[in-house]
Amino acid sequence: MKHRKRIREKGKIRLSKAFQEFRGGDRVCLVHDLSQKNGFPKQFHGLTGVIEGKRGRAYIVRFKNGKVYKKLVIRPIHLKKLRG
Repeated sequence: MKHRKRIREKGKIRLSKAFQEFRGGDRVCLVHDLSQKNGFPKQFHGLTGVIEGKRGRAYIVRFKNGKVYKKLVIRPIHLKKLRG
């Protein structure tokens, strides 16, 4: 499956997306933003995880990959908050 942006999402990133804030315990979805070249391992696209903390501008996200829990340090551009 190819990852593509819809026509209204192309171009520069929105500043509100780049500077969005999360708290510890928030559930997020890992979504690869194609306009950013690095900072996201592609095999984790679409997984959900929990925010554990912050490191600089990035967030530490814990998620389950198979039977193993993993942690990633990801910038907020690649995160999407889940409701609930």
